[in-house]
Amino acid sequence: MRARLLPLLIVLMAAVLLALGVPLAVSLAAAQQQKVVVDRIDDTARFASLAQFVTDLPKGSRVAVTDERLDTLSQELTKYHGLYGIRAGVFYRDEEVMANAPVNWYVPKKGEVRDAFDEALQSRRSHDPRQVWPWQRDRLVVASPVIRDGDVVAVVVTDSPTGQMRSKILQGWLLIGAGEIAAMLLALGAALRLTGWVLRPVRVLDATTHDIATGRLKSRVAVAGGPPELRRLARSFNEMADNVEDVLEQQRAFVADASHQLRNPLSALLLRIELLALELPEGNEEIASVRTEGKRLAQVLDDLLDLALAEHAEADLQLTDIGELTAERVASWSPVAENKGVRLVGNCPATTAWADPVALSSALDAVIDNALKFTPEGESVEVGVASNGETSTIVVTDRGPGLSEEELSRVGDRFWRSPGHQNIKGSGLGLSISRALLAAGGGSIAYERHEPHGLKVTVTVPRTVPGV
Repeated sequence: MRARLLPLLIVLMAAVLLALGVPLAVSLAAAQQQKVVVDRIDDTARFASLAQFVTDLPKGSRVAVTDERLDTLSQELTKYHGLYGIRAGVFYRDEEVMANAPVNWYVPKKGEVRDAFDEALQSRRSHDPRQVWPWQRDRLVVASPVIRDGDVVAVVVTDSPTGQMRSKILQGWLLIGAGEIAAMLLALGAALRLTGWVLRPVRVLDATTHDIATGRLKSRVAVAGGPPELRRLARSFNEMADNVEDVLEQQRAFVADASHQLRNPLSALLLRIELLALELPEGNEEIASVRTEGKRLAQVLDDLLDLALAEHAEADLQLTDIGELTAERVASWSPVAENKGVRLVGNCPATTAWADPVALSSALDAVIDNALKFTPEGESVEVGVASNGETSTIVVTDRGPGLSEEELSRVGDRFWRSPGHQNIKGSGLGLSISRALLAAGGGSIAYERHEPHGLKVTVTVPRTVPGV
């Protein structure tokens, strides 16, 4: 969930920062240019005031006749150009030069200087020049009219380089960018803490749900931290888990009590059947059938009680040598296999895992017993132990008739038996008991087809303590 929530927050924060940063950068550039334009306007106004008092000599004698005011204006323009590198000039209406610096600069026939000159002739200051950006090398042109007795007699024009201004704009943008990056990093840190705070209860709830699903019904969510809605959800989840545990406990208690209470009357009934058999001719088929069904019913009750105890008992996990334990169970079942004419083969190298030795032994007994039941005479049952990092596995394969894909999805269900194996002795609870015993210790059991025929049962136990 964090992988989906965090990018969304980052995109939103980036959009907000861009919405603030872009207008700020534009405003900074405009402010820098406006400052330069105002300075040029002040300069042109000063030059215009000097040019206002220059004697307007007859045409053809402007260069030949000396005027102190004109000399002063020329010196000011030359000093101005030498100090700031700004081209400046005062031009009569007919574009004749009153004074200019550098001396080879004139009003061109077209371009920004011409536009500014023509506009000043109309007794108007030229419009603000268009915005210059750091990647452009444009110049700033400002023109002011020289007015004498209400008439425009000349125009002052300045043509400024923009390198320094563009450098200041770029520096300002870099500061804004650094601030945006710092703000983004702070926002990212805040988003990480926020999503962690919000999602921590969700992760705890997910872990607790997994624990309960795998049989650790005592697991509960610690109602602490996170938004109020998630704290309420945690409390509701704990209440639900308590109710589910109570219901399951009542169910197990009922099964255990019913199994226990039925065993005594059934034992008495079987005893009376045996006494009745003594009064009847030997080999009576009805008595034999009743005796067989009675023993089967007793086995079902014993298995029900074992299942109830398996689902209720807490696992006593120990670091166990799985290979040694499996080899012991193979040795114990070898006589049974020999009596059936089945080869029981074990490959049990030493490997350790966390398991309840008693529960794992009982589960293996059920699995091996099931394999021997369905393996015909002359075939073999193989038991192998292996480890693959985080888990250890015990694989039991037989050469029996096997199960179809549909039957594989149901194997291990309570009281379920394959329709084709109803004549095989059993209650249909053995593999259910195995699954309950393994789940209590964090283990599992899986079933699949074993080619060309038979069943493959894989018992998996963790090599690390479950829940740690």
